[in-house]
Amino acid sequence: MELQIEQVSKNYGAKHALSGITLKLKPGVTGLLGPNGAGKSTLMRMLATIEKPTHGSITWNGVDIAGKPQVLRKELGYLPQDFGVYPNLTPLEFLEYIAAMKGLSPRYARTRINELLEILNLSNDRKRLLGGFSGGMRQRVGIAQALLNDPSLLIVDEPTVGLDPGERIGFRNLLSSLSGDRIIILSTHIVTDIESIAPSIALMAKGRLVKYAAPENLLQSVEQKVWNCILPAASLPEMQAKYTISSAIQRSDGIHTRIVSDLRPSANATLLPASLEDAYLYTVSSLGVQP
Repeated sequence: MELQIEQVSKNYGAKHALSGITLKLKPGVTGLLGPNGAGKSTLMRMLATIEKPTHGSITWNGVDIAGKPQVLRKELGYLPQDFGVYPNLTPLEFLEYIAAMKGLSPRYARTRINELLEILNLSNDRKRLLGGFSGGMRQRVGIAQALLNDPSLLIVDEPTVGLDPGERIGFRNLLSSLSGDRIIILSTHIVTDIESIAPSIALMAKGRLVKYAAPENLLQSVEQKVWNCILPAASLPEMQAKYTISSAIQRSDGIHTRIVSDLRPSANATLLPASLEDAYLYTVSSLGVQP
């Protein structure tokens, strides 16, 4: 099982949304990380056969999906960023409808829907109208529809938007449990959604693939570059203009700032252990992109 992305570019008129993306993905979770506007959703739409590349090719087990999209579609599960539901249907009715659209047999669909409603903690709400659901509950229904056909390729675009912390952890655990025998692409700008489950991270910015590496390799890029500085409140704007600051917390002795910098930002700065978020901010900021 292999998904090959070879020198893929996408143009919308004079706008270059993607430029020369090359990736080879095998079973497991790949985190697609980048700021808003990096081109992640454009790439996801092409992988889901909704759009075609302007240049380059995307192949699924050796078959170009631009020419033969059905080869991938029958093995695809996709949760887009802007997932909509029919407000006058219940989760049960909606999932039955999606199952029919995917060509699943009624017997298999009933069993699979019951499994997914249980896994996603929706069993007690299966007969409520979707119009009365919270954003997090609607997102769980979206996850369920993406998993209906037990896909070999699962693409989820910003899947934890609207989920509370407990639901986010549960969703990450679900993805981990599914990753052994399928390719999962998790696209997000939230670093914590990726660092605990993705053994490979593709970092995008300005429509380009900036890095493709394991989390530990990304962490090496910011070793000895993460600092704690205690600042008076009046100094914070000046430091924000000069350095990449990942956090600033008010304490009784001043503002404790976490700064990512090649050089010691102040005389009282002390080194801190690096995090994946530090590596992300360092890489993106070095390109002049707002994280």
